[in-house]
Amino acid sequence: MNPFKSKTQIQIRFKDIDKLGHVNNSNHITYFEIARLDYFHELTQHELKIDWKNQGIILAKLEMEYKQPIFLEDKVFVYTWVSHVGFKSFEMSCKIVRVVNEKEEIAAKGKAIIVCFNYKTNESIPMPDSWKRLMLGE
Repeated sequence: MNPFKSKTQIQIRFKDIDKLGHVNNSNHITYFEIARLDYFHELTQHELKIDWKNQGIILAKLEMEYKQPIFLEDKVFVYTWVSHVGFKSFEMSCKIVRVVNEKEEIAAKGKAIIVCFNYKTNESIPMPDSWKRLMLGE
């Protein structure tokens, strides 16, 4: 399996910094969200068409594991990919990295459970095969 992987650069804003001088932990979740949106934007450039008004996805669960602080001047990227595919849901993983001395260091790792969803019927739906193929690089 060679999953489709996205890399998103994050612009750290002054408002992201807390009293201790580093990025507040709540912002890591926002960075992951930005990267997930970027992931789907990139994925839809590869023939995938999603009718977001009728069917799409909803977030069911989110975990974040913090490894080291991020500071205002850091150059930060988020790698995002699908790490597991189920019948009606899939797991997205991320690595938030900061560049230190031209090397990437992991600042945090996260996972999200995403459920495929029909907005008109308000029910979960099986994951479309076309999504699986692109996400898994098949």
